[in-house]
Amino acid sequence: MNQPLAYVHPGAKIAKNVVIEPFSTIHNNVTIGEGTWIGSNVTIMEGARIGKNCNIFPGSVISATPQDLKYQGEETTVHIGDNTTIRECATINKGTSDRMKTVIGNNCLIMAYCHVAHDCFIGDNCIFSNNSTLAGHVTIGTNVVLAGMVAVHQFVSIGNHAFVTGGSLVRKDVPPYVKAAREPLSYVGINSIGLRRRGFTSEKIREIQNVYRILYQKNYNNTQAASIIEAEMVATPERDEILQFIRDSQRGIMKGYFSSN
Repeated sequence: MNQPLAYVHPGAKIAKNVVIEPFSTIHNNVTIGEGTWIGSNVTIMEGARIGKNCNIFPGSVISATPQDLKYQGEETTVHIGDNTTIRECATINKGTSDRMKTVIGNNCLIMAYCHVAHDCFIGDNCIFSNNSTLAGHVTIGTNVVLAGMVAVHQFVSIGNHAFVTGGSLVRKDVPPYVKAAREPLSYVGINSIGLRRRGFTSEKIREIQNVYRILYQKNYNNTQAASIIEAEMVATPERDEILQFIRDSQRGIMKGYFSSN
């Protein structure tokens, strides 16, 4: 890690085999795990907790002060899991007093010019394509894909295995396992390609489709649909996850259905 053209604060904790390229700045109260590569012109500010074998590309800024006028300088953090890649000029802000931290899980890919605002919680194996932007307090599950230039409203939740198409504005919660597209954002089917890649059987995918037919293709409100799904469909982990997501939603789930055929 001997790089005379980079600045590393004496209070930073840098593990073995970390590579820091020229002109990067590592502030105090930063932890970086083994095997991580920090490209040139990266700024890692106080409160960053970066895992093992990560790659952070030039121009990125990690753990900057939240862009929230309510932030009063409280000591908060950013946590980035192992094997995660942050591409060029991405910005990730630390938390506020609401959640005290921003979290990005393991094995994620955050592409160039993405922004992850304060108090966002992001699960493992997520991919955010170029220029996608998360406002504050967003919660995203595991195996979620945001295509390019997706904008996510504050306090929105996106469920596990969801796929949001490029250029979408996400104002409402996106349930698990679905593809979301159009304006306003609507259900366009199951993320069947993603599910197959992750080992879901055709039978399991059909079960999930049947749940969403009741929710989106019948003339029921969410409460009615949830009651019918619970009463008429066999209990499975996926069915129960969808029901729990609907019932826990604070902003309400996205409405509307368009056939993707």
